[in-house]
Amino acid sequence: MKKSKTSTLTKVELEFMQIIWGLGEATTLDIQDALREKGRDLTDGGIRRILSILLKKGHLKRRREGKSFFYSARVEKDQANKTMLLDLLTRAFSDSVSLMVTALLSTRHVSGSELDDIKRLIEEYEKEEKP
Repeated sequence: MKKSKTSTLTKVELEFMQIIWGLGEATTLDIQDALREKGRDLTDGGIRRILSILLKKGHLKRRREGKSFFYSARVEKDQANKTMLLDLLTRAFSDSVSLMVTALLSTRHVSGSELDDIKRLIEEYEKEEKP
């Protein structure tokens, strides 16, 4: 069965994007150095392969300066997070926000201050939704 193509970021692609969002612009060497700091050692060819995928998916753009390519995000971090969240909501929770929140709350401990923040956000959302 052929694997379907998706613009959703894989774990490794997200790791690369986090590095690029953090740096603003990066070369393959910058990415290799950042990965090494995390204890990951990828070859230049492996890095270029992931960057190529991210370019094809439309998450990155690149510019050439001399012999080097500089990669930067075409998609803002906030927008990518929203896209991944909506994809998860659709695929795993059949578009049910309440099921997704229930799963999240039952999967990990949520502190009292986080619950207060969530309640405040819900109250703000409800105020905005009223005509």
